[in-house]
Amino acid sequence: MDKKIVIVDYGSGNLYSITQACKHFGFDPKLSFNAEEILNADKVILPGVGAFEGAMRQLQNMNLVSVLKDYVSKGKPLMGVCLGMQLLFEKSYEFGEHEGLGLVEGEIKRFPSSYMNTKMRIPHIGWNKVFNKNSQWFDTPFKEFPDGGMMYFVHSYYAQPSNSNDILSTTLYNDFEFCSSVRKENVYGFQFHPEKSGEEGLTVYKNFLSIE
Repeated sequence: MDKKIVIVDYGSGNLYSITQACKHFGFDPKLSFNAEEILNADKVILPGVGAFEGAMRQLQNMNLVSVLKDYVSKGKPLMGVCLGMQLLFEKSYEFGEHEGLGLVEGEIKRFPSSYMNTKMRIPHIGWNKVFNKNSQWFDTPFKEFPDGGMMYFVHSYYAQPSNSNDILSTTLYNDFEFCSSVRKENVYGFQFHPEKSGEEGLTVYKNFLSIE
């Protein structure tokens, strides 16, 4: 039986690129904000572009916060991409203090304006290396991705997990090391855009959607 894959359509995401990334490997995802379809899915992808507060407001107004939490509680895989990863956390300090989904302990912070006496250009845009920080990388969507491989980033805020065991990879922006992906049980988050990161980036979608 074909797997039911849902990309959450809540008005704040790069839906076309993610849909095409899934179709590249023969998967047929459905764009949906319907609670029943999300809860019955085998895999769910939470996209996101823009500001944290607006995205969370959209999820709340569409009654999707409890739906996503219920979905995760069933032990089924959820993947957040870019802002979608940040929404997984407990809170963000983007333009104030805002509550997130709380599926991963920790918070979202703005890059410092300078670090180690070097001015930081914000936002962080472009290709950067992704380093393995979890010995179980082979059992994740990174399993075909080389340690130190390149992914494409666009962001001004970064995730700071409370538990270092939730950090799947890190990336250096100048000399500032930040968490570029997380895994907590069946919840995955990627700060970069795998769908904009070439063939190796696309394998992140293939491997996530192939998780049993």
